[in-house]
Amino acid sequence: MEKASSPEKWLAKVSVTLTKAKPDEIWPLFTDFFNLHKWLPTLATCHGVHGNNGEQGCIRFCSGFSIGSNGVDSAARWSKEKLVAVNPVERVMRYEIVESNTGFESYVSTVKILPRGEDGCVIEWSFTVDPVRGLSLENLVKKYEKALEIITKNMEEDALRRRESSS
Repeated sequence: MEKASSPEKWLAKVSVTLTKAKPDEIWPLFTDFFNLHKWLPTLATCHGVHGNNGEQGCIRFCSGFSIGSNGVDSAARWSKEKLVAVNPVERVMRYEIVESNTGFESYVSTVKILPRGEDGCVIEWSFTVDPVRGLSLENLVKKYEKALEIITKNMEEDALRRRESSS
């Protein structure tokens, strides 16, 4: 008996270059894993459900976002995401969806924060996921680009405010 071949995984990476925030200013904001909603206003809820915030193995609950497509109203979409790797030296973190109603199966995402010049950095957000019914890879990448643009704009503004208030 021949096994049915599964569809290829979707792989993609989006990135944003920040010119005014340093990697060390942005890294702690990404590793504040239970508080992504601070940076992404379309995310209605994000809070911890297991473990210590920012530590490998912790799990967050997120709801009310527009990524994913399975016929569920965006306000009712949710996922539980587990932080599976954190490398503060390389500024890389990896997380996976462990449960959701967003249509994502076998989802793993990696965020890298790379230095760029003296005052800037590049944030790369990549993902691997089984194809999502009702969504194309191209549209999913566009959603990630928009989300990363919003997140990093808000993070960079916060980093600048903190820098100014400490001087």
